[in-house]
Formats: sequence, structure tokens, C-alpha cells
Amino acid sequence: MANHSPERAEPTPSQTPSPQLTHRRHNSTSQNDRNSIKRVSSPTPSSTDIIGDVVGDFGIWQLRTILILFLCKIPAAWFMACIIFTGPELYAGSEFICDTNYLDAGANSSMISNDQCYVVDGMTGSRRECEHFIYISDFDSLIMKFNLVCLRDIFVAWTQYWHLFGVLVGGVVGTKMMTSISPRSTYCVGAVAQIVCGVVTGYAQDFNLHCAFRCLSAVCCAIMFTAGQAIFADITSGIHRIGAIILYDTFWSIGVILLPGLSSFFNSWSLIYVGITFPTIMLIFLLYWTPDSPRWLLRHAVDRYSIDNVEEILREGAKINDRTFKIPQDFRQQLEQLSETLKAQPAPPSWKELWVGKRAKTHMIAAHLALAFFVINFMGMLLNIRSFGRDYLVPNTIAMGFSEIVGCFLALHFTLKHNKWKWQCAGIFNILAGFLGCLGWIWTDADSMDVDVKVTLWMIIATIPKAAVSCAQSMLLACMNEVMPPNKKQLYVFSVVTWARVWLLSAPFFNVLKKIDTALSLTSYCVFSILGGICTSLILTPRTSVSPVVPQLVVEHDKKDQSSPLNAPVWTVESEVNNTRL
Repeated sequence: MANHSPERAEPTPSQTPSPQLTHRRHNSTSQNDRNSIKRVSSPTPSSTDIIGDVVGDFGIWQLRTILILFLCKIPAAWFMACIIFTGPELYAGSEFICDTNYLDAGANSSMISNDQCYVVDGMTGSRRECEHFIYISDFDSLIMKFNLVCLRDIFVAWTQYWHLFGVLVGGVVGTKMMTSISPRSTYCVGAVAQIVCGVVTGYAQDFNLHCAFRCLSAVCCAIMFTAGQAIFADITSGIHRIGAIILYDTFWSIGVILLPGLSSFFNSWSLIYVGITFPTIMLIFLLYWTPDSPRWLLRHAVDRYSIDNVEEILREGAKINDRTFKIPQDFRQQLEQLSETLKAQPAPPSWKELWVGKRAKTHMIAAHLALAFFVINFMGMLLNIRSFGRDYLVPNTIAMGFSEIVGCFLALHFTLKHNKWKWQCAGIFNILAGFLGCLGWIWTDADSMDVDVKVTLWMIIATIPKAAVSCAQSMLLACMNEVMPPNKKQLYVFSVVTWARVWLLSAPFFNVLKKIDTALSLTSYCVFSILGGICTSLILTPRTSVSPVVPQLVVEHDKKDQSSPLNAPVWTVESEVNNTRL
């Protein structure tokens, strides 16, 4: 008589297996199916991310590179915000007066208006604009050099317009340069050109020439931080890459905080330009410890020496990260295969295809409008601190810088802890902060209020929207590509950023509203925060479930589960943003 073990005994037809036994058998079968699927669909070593396997998602090598590349944001912030200290507002009567010596001898009876901007004829009462001024100030400012007082102070915003136009052009030029020039070489070209253009900007004797070279300096800054992001986004992966892009603007804010101290060492606007230009020389020397983009080099490899260069870069990174044991024996062959794969990638889709797909139109409109509102607010509100008075420029500039840093870390918090609803968190934060900023009208007519108290209250309600805008802007720049399929990410980001920078050109002119009321210019930016918050709230992060291609024979027993809408396959959201161009 055969002796059967209980584990192998088959149930008789009269026996009904328990629900627990059925569940265990179903799980066992599903596990076997998954194992078979894994054996069938697991990629060969040549199709894995060999670069990420060797150097890792993040390590000391990536950290060193990121810190070096982040430094380029500091001179970029200096060139953008230097107008706060190169062109401080002058006080009429005490620091500039109308010079009437150019008038005819018969006009001796003419009088000068209290704001020193008009000459009033004593006989007829008619007035005309003053053309010459006498300046009494220890600081040789840009306003004194080009007579940007009275009605000509609109040209202060005009100079800022040309800087922002340079940022727009620089982002496009940097992106196009990297189609044929490596990101590291592009970064170096931008740094060298910035040094030349920055010095010429500071010593230009003609106003038009000054605006032209200020535009070129901004072009160089944009080329640098565009190429820098392309490098560190390529050598990092996953949440580390997203975190690096979010925190990229923290060094911009550090530059804003350092600008008042740097400006205090100089008594001339020309010397300030020299002071903010020459630190870029240090960035060129630091390129010795900065790698190039490995995937860019593989995609444009033309001979074996190009592969050798990439292999050397990755071996150095693996050594610094203590991951040399991850280097396979066929490392060179896998790099060659990856190079061929990158070269064989299909052409990017057309811009019209970005509008095709589930919620594609909503995401396109929402992201374009939101980033446009936020970049106008981000730049304009910083420049708007000039409307709070020259005596408060230093503390207000530092406060704005710190609020930007707080906003970047809030964006990182929302992304890490509330990823599914991070857009709604950032949107609601901006809506609430925008309404708070509109409260400036409460004390705008409070003439009896102490000036220091009034400015302090204005800055409190300004820094909160500034932090909210910094939060949403950083999140958009780092995460907005996740709403698009992988082949549309690069074009989508390029479209949104370029569109936003076109509208950024209007930012300096909203500061002119301070001539009507200080609260009016502040309110205009807060309205942008509210509108941007509404648009941001419309963005939804897609589900991030992996749906492998399963053979039909394997999953026949699970058709009921797959028919459920909750189990419908969705496209996988990849965190690859190495092609992001900002």
C-alpha cells in the first residue's frame, strides 16, 4: 500500500477546499506566472541602464558635480538683480536738482517744481521738462550716468527688459548649441563670454550699448545654467534628480542674499559690474572637476576615442562613489551598445502632438499659464522692493532671498511627502498667499503709521507670496514633465519654459505701478500668484503603476481582474528628465 504524504494528497470531488487554501494556491500560481513573465521579459544586460548601475543614482561624485554647477546660479542672480544697487532711487532736492544754466538769459524768472523735474515759466505759468541735472551723491550710480530721473526713470525698467530678453534668448541658444556641442563645452563658452560681456556692460559709455551688453551678459548666464542642468540631470537618477532640479534655485537665492554685501564694497555702478563678473573665472577653473554628460557623449560618439572618454568618466565616478565592483567585464561593449541605442532613438514628436492624449490639453494650458504667472512674479517681486524705499533695500533683499529658499524646500517637501497631491498643495498655498498679499491696501493710506512699521508689514505680506511662488516654480520646473509620455517630455518642457520667458519680459514694467501706489504694484504680483495657483491645481500626477506586457496564455485565469477599471493598464511615468532644458 502506497504511503502518501498529506502535502501531496489531492482532494476528492466531495472535498471543498477552504478559502484560505484557494487563496494560497492562487497566490502561488500568480507568483509562478510572474516568475515566468520575468524570465521571458527581463532585459538583457545590454538594455539595462549601465551608467546608473555603475555610478549609482547619487553619491559623492554627483554631489561634488552638483555643488560646482549650482554655483553658476549665483552670478546669474547678481546680473539680474544688480539694478537694485546699481540704480538706487535718488531723492529730489537733496541728491539731484534741475540745472537751469542751459536756459536762455531771459528765463531767469523761471521756477523749478518741487520734484525737480519741470521748469515753470514765471511769466506764463507754462512748464517744460528739465533736461540737465546736478547730482549730489557719494555713489556714482547708473541713474546719474545716464540721467534716468523724473520721466526717464522708465528706462530703468527698460534695462531690465533687455536682461530678461537675454535670458529668453540664452535658453534657446543654449539648447540649440547642445545639439552639436557638449554641455560641458557649452557651459565653458557661456562662462568665458560672460566675463567679457560683463566688463563691457559696466564700462559702456552709451546707454544703448549698455543695454545691448546687458542683454548679452544675460544670454551667457542662461547658457551656463541651461548646460549645467543638462549635466547634473544626466548623472543623477530618480528622486535625487528631481531634488537637484528643485534645489537648483536655492543658489540663485544665495546670490540674492550675497548681493547687498558685495555691492557695499564699491562706490560705482561700473565697479559693481566688475565685482559680479570676475567670480565667474573661478567657475571655469572648477570645470576641471566637472564631468561632461555621458549620454550626450555616447549619443554623439563618432569613434572609439569618444567611448574611451565616457568610460574614463564613469570609472572615475564609480571610484569616487566606491562602486568599482559594479563595473562589469564587458563594460566597454555595453557602452558601445548603449551608444548605438541612443543614436537610433526616433525623432522627437511635433509640437501639435503634445495636445493629444488624456488630459493633455488641460496640462498644456495649465502648465503654460502657471509658469508664465510664476516667473513674472518671481522676478518682478524681487525688483519691486525698490518701491519700499531705498533705505530698506539691504534687509528687504536678504528677506526675499531667504523666502525663496524656504519655497524651494517646501517644494521638495510636497514632492517627497505628498507626491500625489503636490500640485494642489502648491496651488492652494499660492492662492492663500496671494490673497494675503492683497491686504497691503489696508495701511497704504495710514499716513500716521510709522514708516518703518509700514514697510515691515509690506515686506511680511510680500515674502509669503514670494515663498509660495518659489515653491510652485521649482516644482513645475522639476516635475511638470511627468504628465507627458517619455518621448514628449523634452519638447513639452522646452515649450512651457520658452513661453513663460516670453511673458517674463513684462515683469519690470509692473513695477512702474508704484508711481500710483506702492500697494498697487504689490497687488498685481499677488494676483499673478492667485491665477498661477489656480492653474497649478489643475495639474494631476498620473498613476505610476508598471504594467508589463503579459502573454495572453498566462493571464487567462485573471481576466475578471483585468476587466476592472482600477486595474486598467496605464503608461508608466518615468522620472527621466535628463533632457530637460531650462
